[in-house]
Amino acid sequence: MKILFATSNLNKAAEVSSMLPEHFEILTLKDIDHTEDIPETSPTIKGNAMQKANFILENYKIECFADDTGLEINALDGEPGVVSARYAGEDRSDDANMALVLEKLNNESDRSAQFRTVIALNIKDMQLVFEGIVKGTILKVGRGENGFGYDPIFEPENCGKSFAEMTMEEKNSYSHRARAFAKMIEYLNLHQ
Repeated sequence: MKILFATSNLNKAAEVSSMLPEHFEILTLKDIDHTEDIPETSPTIKGNAMQKANFILENYKIECFADDTGLEINALDGEPGVVSARYAGEDRSDDANMALVLEKLNNESDRSAQFRTVIALNIKDMQLVFEGIVKGTILKVGRGENGFGYDPIFEPENCGKSFAEMTMEEKNSYSHRARAFAKMIEYLNLHQ
């Protein structure tokens, strides 16, 4: 089964592909020659995921799914949240985003946080939404070379490693995205 993942982030696409059963094939925006950013104007993570999936369905008439993810830090009242990818500016620099988080948390003792992923699936004239959350801690210094985004500074609960210190298989056993995708895959396996 081929299904379009409304992303141009090849790291994210590889992470999702590694979770899927063999009979699923992921296409990305690159595969349909879509090179522009899809609008993300919703004030919520769920709204952005739905907006991206609807954009693809309306413009390309392709069954698809889209996700949006946010890092929600308790001491920062849920920031960076819906603007996680652009927290330090429109250039979407992972390093700048992490530096801003660490700067804002410099004098905070509460470093608890969570990653939230919401997936909107447009299939068979329906839209379904799946959510995954992983709780953890923001480290004082980044650790690890793997992953992307905030992975070097986020350590899931009861783990002892940042996401960036994990192999992809290890990360998929903990991650917010893996939890949301597991729900979507279960649905697709039951209803395809």
